[in-house]
Amino acid sequence: MQVAANIVVLVAIYALISCGYVLIYRVSRVLNLAHGELMMLAAYLLLALGTLFDGSPFIALIGAAVLSLAMGLVLYVVLMRRMTGELVISAVLVTIALGIFLRGAIVLIWTGRLYHPIDQLLWRNPPIALGAGAAISTVAMVTIVTAVATYAALFVFFQFTRWGVRMRAVGENPLLAAQRGIKLHATYALAWAMATFTGGCAGILLSLDSGLDTSMAVVSLKAFPAALVGGLDSLRGAIVGSLIVATAEVLSIQYVDPLVSDVIPFLVLIVMLMVRPWGFFGTKEEIDRE
Repeated sequence: MQVAANIVVLVAIYALISCGYVLIYRVSRVLNLAHGELMMLAAYLLLALGTLFDGSPFIALIGAAVLSLAMGLVLYVVLMRRMTGELVISAVLVTIALGIFLRGAIVLIWTGRLYHPIDQLLWRNPPIALGAGAAISTVAMVTIVTAVATYAALFVFFQFTRWGVRMRAVGENPLLAAQRGIKLHATYALAWAMATFTGGCAGILLSLDSGLDTSMAVVSLKAFPAALVGGLDSLRGAIVGSLIVATAEVLSIQYVDPLVSDVIPFLVLIVMLMVRPWGFFGTKEEIDRE
């Protein structure tokens, strides 16, 4: 039972992170390889706001989430907008450079030591009993609820809202969408804002549950195979990929050796690339054209 509970928690974490990869790729066909550093920065912003608004933890929490959304918007307007129309590999290289810059800045400002934002906010994280001897932390339960709510909201957004339909149209055919009057830059900016927001929420929750240091970006790197396994342009695929990768990782920890757990997501990815390179729900034609 405890193994199943651990799998569900890890699926929720990977699903929250991987949907950020999917949102940006689905709309602009750009891989944001700075996603882990942006996620980590949101957690450090929570730490900073917790100090600034001492005694007001909810203001700090909401402020960090809002700032993570604003980061994505500003990054697109200031940096990634200039890459529109350029080769996709150029935009990807820019995100790599951005990630290196952010990681260096974080180390300079906060150093590499371990922080516990939950102590700064004066919150507790008691275990929740699930029965049959299994238990998860309160923050882990919040993470599961957040992941479910996020994907439900994204489903409603893409199916029933005007901006959601516009984002789908831009992802399928940006030239035709522009000819129909859809503003491409506004759509791309919204995708970046949403992606950094979901990633920031994942980073904040991870920091509250497990502490915060510069190794958090590794978690995002392990979530990247989940997005690829499911299909980079499919939110449904992100859930399935997260389930496969998380299950393999937890089972390897339980029955093989915890030391190999960091390798397992990438072994799963290699197998998927050999069998179905575009992932379970990815679009084969678009991958082939790349």
